[in-house]
Formats: sequence, structure tokens, C-alpha cells
Amino acid sequence: MQYHSPNTFEDAAALAVSAAGVTRFLAGGTDVLVQLRADIITPDTVIDIKNIPGVRDITRNDDGSWTLGVATSGAEMREHFELGQDWPGLVEAMDLIGSTQVQGRATLVGNLCNGSPAADSVPAMVTAGVEFSVTSSEGTRRVAVMDIPAGPGRTHLAQGDVISAVHIPARGARGGDAYLRFIPRTEMDIAVVGCAVNLALDEAGVITQASVSLGAVAPTILRLDEAADALIGCTLDEATLDKLATAASAACNPISDKRGTVEFRTHVAGVLAKRTAKIAYARAQGVTK
Repeated sequence: MQYHSPNTFEDAAALAVSAAGVTRFLAGGTDVLVQLRADIITPDTVIDIKNIPGVRDITRNDDGSWTLGVATSGAEMREHFELGQDWPGLVEAMDLIGSTQVQGRATLVGNLCNGSPAADSVPAMVTAGVEFSVTSSEGTRRVAVMDIPAGPGRTHLAQGDVISAVHIPARGARGGDAYLRFIPRTEMDIAVVGCAVNLALDEAGVITQASVSLGAVAPTILRLDEAADALIGCTLDEATLDKLATAASAACNPISDKRGTVEFRTHVAGVLAKRTAKIAYARAQGVTK
């Protein structure tokens, strides 16, 4: 096994392009090291990006947007007051991943690139409109969250692509987001269904922008445009919530496994969509919840 610790993302990309066999990037390591110890993978090349400057920075930009380093941990996100004020749903989703020990290492980028349809942070990133800088031998480009997952354990990133930054949009006035999941146990479990909602309101409380996303109900994370459309132009009354739940359930394409049947997941998706939307709406109104 070849171990490399480059000082720039350009060097990391060049190493990945020239590497033969199985290559893995190491930032938090909460997936890679577990898979290695369990003999699920045996990388020929490990590229450790933790020593690249800025990989653990959390920066609020002049326009109100945020840039996060790719090795920023869930614990560091949780402890950042301003980020939590702007994007509580995104921070809470990341905070659900693993134990306290795992939180000290786990990252948004790792959770995304592991390719799990049940990844907790990914629906929240989708609804927030998060983008990533992806560096390769051809330069650096911006890629939306939805363009990266390809299926369980797979992404659309090519060999030599390395995610080099996380970009979170400015919150904006009268906005709020939330994430909820259903799990069999009270904590440290994989989502049977996960749901994220992000809303923006006008002064009268009418929803002007909406985004809805589901996890664990299809081979990849789903962005529900029809469900979002059901919210826009409305206040969050019961009729609107019922339309949201119907659209969320209709979008599901789950499997049955030991954690839940197709019918159960489909039903829970609608229930969670209503509950999550209520929290996001309250936050957009300035109600701390």
C-alpha cells in the first residue's frame, strides 16, 4: 500500500490520476478505515488530504455564504454558533452521524462520497443548495450535490477528481431548514427514511421558495420538485401539508429489508415530510425549535 500526504489539492489529484488499482482519499476516515479493517477494501493507494492548508476551516464569506474545508468534522460544525444559526437543519443532520467519537472525525464530504442512499447529511445538503469544488488535472469546477451520487457505494466522480471545498449558500431573510429521520433505535442507527426541507417566506408567511429531499427511499437521494411546488405560494396549512405528504410518498422507490418494508417506508416518508416542513416553517418565522 502506498501512502501519500500531499500539500495541495492539485498534487492530490495528480497522485490519484497516476495511481494504479484501488485509491482512497483519507480525510476523516470513518468509512475508509472501517472498510479497510473489515477487509471490505484493500486500497493500493491512500491519499491523506488532512495536511492541505484550510481543510478544517469554516469561513463566512462577504455575501453571507459559507465555505467549509473538506476535513471539517461534524463536531466542529456543531460547535460553530453562526453556522448553526444559519443552517440548523444541515448541522443537525450531520450531528446525527455516529457516536461522539465518530463526530470528531466524520465529514460532509465523506458522508456524500460513501454513496449511501441513507446518508443523513446529503438530503440536508440537497435542500440547502450546497455545491462542491472538485479539483482535477484540468482545474477546479463547481458541482451540485445531486450530480455526485450514482447509487449505493458509487459516485459520478472520475479517477483524479478530489473534492476540495464545500460551498453553502447565504441563508437569506425569513428562511429555515430542518432534517428528521426515522430509525429503529433512539440513536446511532441508519435511517429507514430521512427527510430534509428548506423554506423561505415573505412577510405574510407565504412560502416563496421550497426544497424537499428524501433519503433511504431510492437508490440515490431524491430531490422532490413536485413536493416543493406543493408548498410554494401557500402557508403551511393542513391542506398544503397533505399535498406535501402525498407528493413525498408518491416519489418513493424503496426496497424492503430488515429495517422496513416498501409500504412502511412509503408511509413514513409522507409523515416525516409534514413534520420536517413544520419545523422548517417555524424556523423561517424566527421561532427557535
